[in-house]
Amino acid sequence: MNGLARPIEVTLAQPGERLDRALAAAEPSLSRAQWQRLIYKGLVTLDGRPIKPSRRVLGGEVVQALLPEVVEKTELAVERIPLDIVYEDGDLLVINKPAGMVVHPAVGHSQGTLVNAILGYCPDLPGIDGEKRPGIVHRLDKETSGLIVIAKHDLAMRHLQAQFKQRTVGKKYLALVEGQIQPPRALIDAPIGRGPHQRQKMIVLADRSAAARSAQTTYEAIHYYRDYSLVACYPRTGRTHQIRVHLAYVGYPIVGDQMYGRQKQRLSLSRHFLHAAELTFRRPSDEQELTFTAALPSELQAVLDDLAQRET
Repeated sequence: MNGLARPIEVTLAQPGERLDRALAAAEPSLSRAQWQRLIYKGLVTLDGRPIKPSRRVLGGEVVQALLPEVVEKTELAVERIPLDIVYEDGDLLVINKPAGMVVHPAVGHSQGTLVNAILGYCPDLPGIDGEKRPGIVHRLDKETSGLIVIAKHDLAMRHLQAQFKQRTVGKKYLALVEGQIQPPRALIDAPIGRGPHQRQKMIVLADRSAAARSAQTTYEAIHYYRDYSLVACYPRTGRTHQIRVHLAYVGYPIVGDQMYGRQKQRLSLSRHFLHAAELTFRRPSDEQELTFTAALPSELQAVLDDLAQRET
């Protein structure tokens, strides 16, 4: 794996299916053939033991795998892509990511990512796990803009990962949702997992489901428009698509979100209206608490200005 692997857990939910097929369905970022190669290399285990690709799934098993961020090290290209750098020191970078940029190279996205851009910006990067690459501590969806923290070396990576795992990192997102959200402030506590039919789509599941992972999001209405609400969201957990899934689940999907919201949008917006506006964490070098903010991108601010103009 050339040091470019991350451990993950995959819940299998297709009783009677071959292991390699079930893995490809549960984690579609890799093909069945790629999953087979990982299995043959002993990188997919159940209860600490390697398993065969032909093994039949019982349903509900949780297997461990080392999933490659990129298939080959040579795919990690250095690219001169402009970055909006909010903060930098010897440990980390805080970047205001634009919508449309994928965070990390993966299958189907080997170039033009945030990591490629950081490698172009930091030619002397200390790197992670002996490789010249930045550490992705947390992620933002491709169409979500805003703040993301990147570790430059192993010690910073472990320190920041521990803060996220312990849920001591403060995260504030701004979202424009359909309708006037009620109640004005609430905690959405609803477990999330992959949908059984569309594996790239997350859904709210019953607590007893083997694929369910606990997820909590607090939201607060900031401003009501005639048919929309601007809300601040504070995720306590960091599940895939969490804010988008939770807001849609309570009946107020995010504007522009065609996966979880309206198929036919009423506002002119080429992305979903979700922005990582504030991030608070402790600096690895001295434990000082740092808070960073990022203003709404111009295309999102323009939508709010237009809504405000309609009401005058």
